[in-house]
Formats: sequence, C-alpha cells, structure tokens
Amino acid sequence: MGIRQMASAAALTLLAATTVAACGGGGSSSAGPKELVYWASNQGTSLDHDRRVLEPELAKFTQRTGIKVKLEVIGWPDLLNRILAATTSGKGPDVLNIGNTWSASLQATGALLPFDDATFAKIGGRDRFLGPCLAATGAEGKPPTAVPLYGQAYGLYYNKRLFREAGIDKPPATWSELVEVGKKLTKPGQWGLTLQAGQVTENAHHAAILGAQHGARFFNGDKPALASDAAADAIKQYVDLMQVHKIVNPSNAEYTDTAKSLKDLADGKAAMFMNQASAGSFQAVGMKMEDLGVAPIPMPDQFPPGGRRVNSFVAGINLAVFKNTRNLDGALKFVQFMTSTEEQVLLNKTYGSLPTVKDAYGDPAFQTEDVKVFQYVLSTTAEPLPQVPQESQFETLVGTAMKSMFADVAAGRTVDVAGIKAKLAQADQQLAAGS
Repeated sequence: MGIRQMASAAALTLLAATTVAACGGGGSSSAGPKELVYWASNQGTSLDHDRRVLEPELAKFTQRTGIKVKLEVIGWPDLLNRILAATTSGKGPDVLNIGNTWSASLQATGALLPFDDATFAKIGGRDRFLGPCLAATGAEGKPPTAVPLYGQAYGLYYNKRLFREAGIDKPPATWSELVEVGKKLTKPGQWGLTLQAGQVTENAHHAAILGAQHGARFFNGDKPALASDAAADAIKQYVDLMQVHKIVNPSNAEYTDTAKSLKDLADGKAAMFMNQASAGSFQAVGMKMEDLGVAPIPMPDQFPPGGRRVNSFVAGINLAVFKNTRNLDGALKFVQFMTSTEEQVLLNKTYGSLPTVKDAYGDPAFQTEDVKVFQYVLSTTAEPLPQVPQESQFETLVGTAMKSMFADVAAGRTVDVAGIKAKLAQADQQLAAGS
C-alpha cells in the first residue's frame, strides 16, 4: 500500500466479514459493452493531478480498442469503504485499484475475479511480473484476485549535508550502525531519526519488517499468533529508538502524517527517515535534492534464530476486476494495457513508483542509483505482509498498540517486553474474536 492509505477501524472490521452474497451482476450495470468504469487510487499530489495523468492514457486505450473508460479517482480515506459497499451491493466499477495489503481480505469476499492461468494468458502471462509483487496479490495457494500495478518499497532516506557535517561518509548498514550514527547526528535542534510514531499503519509496517528480521510469524495459517517473543523483541527494538537510544524526538509520538517527517528531513531537523516516500514527496516540502540520499533499511548485526533477510514489505498498488462485470473481455484488455511495458514506464515514472513488470526496468528512468536501491530491495529483500483475510485488522490492532507505546515513552513511562507481549496477546484475542 502507499503512504496515504488509512481506513477506519470499523471499515476494516467489516472487511473481514464481508461476503459477496449480495453481488448480482451490477458491477457495470450502467455501462454498455464498449464502456468500462475504473476506480483509480490517489497516487499523485491530488485527485486532479491523477486525472491529468490518467485521462490521456485512457484516451489512448479508447483509441486502440474502441472501449470508453469512465474514470473516478478516489482518495485513500474513502477507497476501502467504497470497495466494501460495492462488494455488498454489487454496484461498483469494472476495474479498480486496491492497496496490495488488502489483497487477501478482499479476495475473501469473493467479489473479485480470480486470475488463474487462463486469465493470466489473456493479459500477457504471469511471467512478466516481478515475483515478490505477485506474492502480494492474494492468499497463498489460491489464484490471485489482482495483478501488481505500482510497486513500492521501504528505504532509509538520509540528509547528505548533515552526514557530511558530522563526518559520516556512508549510511548505516546494520542496526547497531543506525543507532551509532543516529547518536552522532543528535544534538540540540537536530535528531538522528524521525518517525511517524503516531501513525497506525506506519507502525504496523515497521513491526512487520523488524518482526521478519527477528523471525516472527504473525499468523499460523489464518490463526493469529502475534504474541511471540520475536514480535515483542522487534517492536521493543523500534520503540527503543526513542525510549533508550534517544535519537528520535519524543514529539514524533504525535506525528500522524508523512509530511511532518519529510519536512524534518528537508529542514535539517532530522537526519534519517525510514519510509516508502518518493522523490517527488521530498521536492514538495522543499528538500534540496542533491542532499537526499537513500539506502536499504539496516539489517541486524546478527540474525536471531529464524530471522529473515527482510528490510521492506512488498508495498504497492494492485489492479483488480470485479467478477460480476458485464464487460469481462474489455476489463481484461484494460488490465493488459495498464500493465504493458509502455504504460508501466510512463505511469511509474510519473508517480515515482516502481514498475511491476520486468521489461520496464530497461528504461533509463529506472537505472538511477536511487531507483536501483528500491529495485534491489523489492526484488530480493522484501516480504509481503500476511496474506490472510485478517491482515487489515492486524495492521490496525498492532499499529494502534504501538502508537500508545510511543505515547507512553513521550510521557516518560517505560515500555518493556512484557508489556508489549501483553498488548500483542490482547490483539490475538481480538483477532480470534473477529473484532
């Protein structure tokens, strides 16, 4: 999912229980055979920016196929609720964008078209796509119900100017180096690292990344298993950046949006930031781009038993088709068009995201050093978030618990492993109860 993807807890709970029983062929009831309805997610700087980007491409598709596309760009705060309403009413689009962390949850509703081998063949084949991106398209062992559209990965952004002034010649590669460098860069008016410690989704993402490094598995099949020693240790490691090492401003406990952390890095108030933001996001807050560097998020100095070489989850946006579309052939042609090498290059170049098809990386725009960092991470050291129907609730419960932990630290209270494990056990119970 992208950095702006937030949804209400009520909607997430509904998602787990939603079924397609009410869907009855209304996916494009107002559309004739030469028309498609497309719900696009907000990828640019505004909904209007997305329309300006997408409308010329949709016109190109219409010119080639004769199929008109009715576009609606939907902001992230509303997108999941709109999708849920469509799965229950049967009245929705033909094709839509979804955050890839929702894949298994939406797959469980039965509302989306499965991409079996025959369906993949109609859009050019499964082998065109990057394997890690495909892994975030639905539950393991089942045909995916979406295909990757825009790829994203986490990285460690850093302010080169601050590094130079501190005599640091390279970004940290291990966790102990991150702490050491962070301490060197922390001084009055400046912090080693900025965190979105008040953002639920962002906290959950880091729990998943560091949890993998510690060997945590948050689900056994579909059964929640959050309260493990490995998961508690991983979350403690993250919280300790503020609590023990004191390289994060306690005020970050109230940071609920990405822009504040981006601005801190741009203004020199913080030296490092772990995120999936794009260069355009930094430009928007006045970052001097010659001062912006990026590296993979550090790995452990020594992996604990079961630890995995993971420093990002497979982030991004998927493209799905409602199973009850009245224009299945046109919908699949549209999916093929949007995932063609030509469109993958153009759209991902525009949005600052990563192509999800292999051939697009031949374009010079994806040969820069920064892009190569993210390409390497996405291709080799990224792991999908749990592909289970309860993934959305997992993010909400874990991220909310971590938000409260950071609030405790900012208020001078101690967060220990036992307390973290107790909160995770409580989340296990809530997941098991379906809340």
